[in-house]
Amino acid sequence: MVNFKPTEEQELVRETMASFAREILRPRAREADETGGVVPEVVARGWELGLVQSMIPEAQGGYGDARSALTSALLLEELAYGDLALALHLLTPRLFTVPLVVAGTPAQRAAWLPRFTTAEVAVGTAAFVEPDWDFDPTALATRAEPAGADWVLHGRKCLVPLADTAIGLLVYATAPDGPAAFIVEPGAAGLTIGEREKNMGIKALATYGLTLDGVRVPAASRLGDGAAVPALLDASRVAIAALAVGVARAAFDYARDYAKERRAFGQAIAQKQAIAFKLADMAIEIDSMRLLAWEAAWRIDRGLPATREAVLAKDYAARAALKITDDAVQVLGGHGYIRDHMVELWLRDARGFATFDGLAIA
Repeated sequence: MVNFKPTEEQELVRETMASFAREILRPRAREADETGGVVPEVVARGWELGLVQSMIPEAQGGYGDARSALTSALLLEELAYGDLALALHLLTPRLFTVPLVVAGTPAQRAAWLPRFTTAEVAVGTAAFVEPDWDFDPTALATRAEPAGADWVLHGRKCLVPLADTAIGLLVYATAPDGPAAFIVEPGAAGLTIGEREKNMGIKALATYGLTLDGVRVPAASRLGDGAAVPALLDASRVAIAALAVGVARAAFDYARDYAKERRAFGQAIAQKQAIAFKLADMAIEIDSMRLLAWEAAWRIDRGLPATREAVLAKDYAARAALKITDDAVQVLGGHGYIRDHMVELWLRDARGFATFDGLAIA
């Protein structure tokens, strides 16, 4: 029987992240969007929360918490409710550490994970998305070719967060025996990090394009076995769905409160049937998004096949978040289009969920 009632520990995590999102992220969201940067204080506070260290085993200096996709979905929703770009910035190192915890070899874990458990903020990232109109996350164009005891990587990537400051990059590619991921160190011969990308949304998150022109890496850099990559992709889909719920919920709450306060012809516009029905539809969609994400996460946590559920959750959430944030702009009317209100920011952020594969992981 499926039971999504949070445990006491999960509820504590959710409340902690909700408080952090309200008090730290939301007040800085507009400035971060305008300046395209994240203040060091936010990064430091996020690091202190243990977002990265929590799932790293104690043997490598982490907290040793059991990995739970459902717990991650809860905290991801709350962080995105504060601000999506800032949340993604803080969560970027998990793109490197979580796959190592899940599928890394003992040597890879010993060499890399302790670097992410010190008091100093460490950045790791992953290169998954490719800049092709027919990009297929299950059939990557980036190739990995065996060359003696090494692998040689060829391809292009985009939307790689914080690539310019990362101490390690996890590059996903297609090998002759199936999907694979490889640890690539900055400065590797043949690796080029392009200029910062200019995105429509998530402006506070610095993302970059990568070119891999014959990047040679040792066989020991390959992550576990290829069977882990589809499971990691499912965890990413759940994460994106949960983040979309947070953005949609933020837009709904703002539009609802505005509609209750804004008066026209002697009454709050929330009492107008057209507005009331729109808000009701938005609330229904948010609950639907959340339940789909939780179902997929629940299956992942129990080791059950979850690809179907994860794909449905991510695709539904991407469409619903865009519709909900657009509806929020409409509820505000002309005010929704100006920067005095946050709904235009959430609409721009939501437009990207369809292309955010691999940008977060549960």
